[in-house]
Amino acid sequence: MKHKPQSIAVNKTLARLGRDISIARRKRRMSLSDLASRMRMSDGTVRRLEKGDPGVSIQALAMALLAFGEIRRLHDLLDVASDDTGLVMDIEALPKRIRRSSANKSRTAVKRTP
Repeated sequence: MKHKPQSIAVNKTLARLGRDISIARRKRRMSLSDLASRMRMSDGTVRRLEKGDPGVSIQALAMALLAFGEIRRLHDLLDVASDDTGLVMDIEALPKRIRRSSANKSRTAVKRTP
């Protein structure tokens, strides 16, 4: 079954990821078959991964990264501690002002003498 992402940005990103995987493999002087063997997957799966095929499983990507010694990159891909958009949204959700609770008011209230 052929998958076709609805987004041009997704297509371009997957194509670039595939190209980068191919380059990483060749820089490491690994044949396509060597990488497939290390990934415990078929040559065809690696070929599809390197073409940016959206139907390739995320497990194939993870196994390629593991074979390259780069599995940490997947682990850190959308780390919540470095998710700038998420952090900004958290900050924007903070209340504008915080009112004292009634328990705090009674403790801090100054008693007036007539």
